[in-house]
Amino acid sequence: MEGAAAKTPVIEVEALEKRYGAVHAVRGVSFAILPGTCVGLLGPNGAGKTTTMRMIMGLTHVTAGRLRLFGEAPRDLGRGLRERVGLVPQEDNLDPDLSVRQNLEVYGRYFGIEAGQVALRVPKLLDFMQLAERGAAKVMQLSGGMKRRLIIARALISNPELVILDEPTTGLDPQARVMIWRRLLDLKRDGKTLLLTTHYMEEAQRLCDRIIIIDGGKVLDEGTPQQLIDRHVRGHVLEVAKPLPDGFVEDGLERNDIGDAVLYYASDPAEVTRRLPRDATYLHRAANLEDVFLRLTGHSLRQGG
Repeated sequence: MEGAAAKTPVIEVEALEKRYGAVHAVRGVSFAILPGTCVGLLGPNGAGKTTTMRMIMGLTHVTAGRLRLFGEAPRDLGRGLRERVGLVPQEDNLDPDLSVRQNLEVYGRYFGIEAGQVALRVPKLLDFMQLAERGAAKVMQLSGGMKRRLIIARALISNPELVILDEPTTGLDPQARVMIWRRLLDLKRDGKTLLLTTHYMEEAQRLCDRIIIIDGGKVLDEGTPQQLIDRHVRGHVLEVAKPLPDGFVEDGLERNDIGDAVLYYASDPAEVTRRLPRDATYLHRAANLEDVFLRLTGHSLRQGG
């Protein structure tokens, strides 16, 4: 994207603070998200990312710092500006007494969208999320993956510019997860701005243009997935199960003990393999975001929350 509009952040956070009494949940968080990008906010349990997301959505009061959504403070956003934001919550909050189609229609009326526009948008959204044949079904008749797709469709009813997704694929099987990934990539290609939290390294690496890693209420680092990998881990990871082989000397090797195994990081795998006995068993793979997360926070990304 080019021009001045491309340089104006959709979300701008500067020295953001949030306190709950003696608990300092968010400590000086700063970042900006540009239009048409997908940014992942990742962190372990208690990192402060959920509190940060709630402040961005105007659901939690800011203790200190500056926060702007489309250039305005979230608490000042009127209905017109709120239509520009679609929210996909982690929990299933669909109305079980309504049909799939009616869940979208009611949400459209919540935004005050003209009935004729709602009638045009609903079938397009059902088709987009591959729910066209389930429009008359009750929510309780849907699988978990279908419910998540309906929640995403509902978030898109106002044709928002920004879509905030809180763990959009948690608990889904791989096939359902990949289908949602494809739809989110379609949204990004259409120019939507996406902000998401996720437990899944592959999801973050596949969808996100930039990753912001937060822990202890602070931003630890941010960048593209590859920039983070290059900065924090070497190109190769060798996982050696415990107990470690007799005679294996690990002095001088970069390593991380993960309990039942030790991860060794190396630019050349021979740095590690030449020290191992010939019959030693190990797993060799390329470094990824999971390793970055582990090095920065001490937690596995899949254990994040």
